[in-house]
Amino acid sequence: MILRMHHFRHPALWLTFGWVIVAAIVYLSLAPVTIDIPTAHGDKYGHIAAYAAVTFWFMQIYDTARPRLIVVLALAALGGGLEILQYFTGYRSMEAADMAADVAGIAVGWIAGPPRTPNLLDRVEKAL
Repeated sequence: MILRMHHFRHPALWLTFGWVIVAAIVYLSLAPVTIDIPTAHGDKYGHIAAYAAVTFWFMQIYDTARPRLIVVLALAALGGGLEILQYFTGYRSMEAADMAADVAGIAVGWIAGPPRTPNLLDRVEKAL
């Protein structure tokens, strides 16, 4: 299935950066490292920020409803799948609240993305 993308001069560059964000999320979700956010439920804010950022990024790349919906569903599945995998690591824990934070972040990224806001990647390309 081919997902229609926004017309960019350098689409591979923008897709690569998006997949780097996804890879970072996977690594940070499964590696035996923790990022301490010094506030109550700080890890939930980290989940929200990570999934909002990656969703927002891909909302810049895909400019029609169908591919955007596929991205949102895939990211929700990624978040749920990573939580399940964390259960099997022995050093991480599976938390339903983390999955809820992932979905909240996805919603924030969806709402913050085009067409409600300007396409920032398009603006960067035009400025270069």
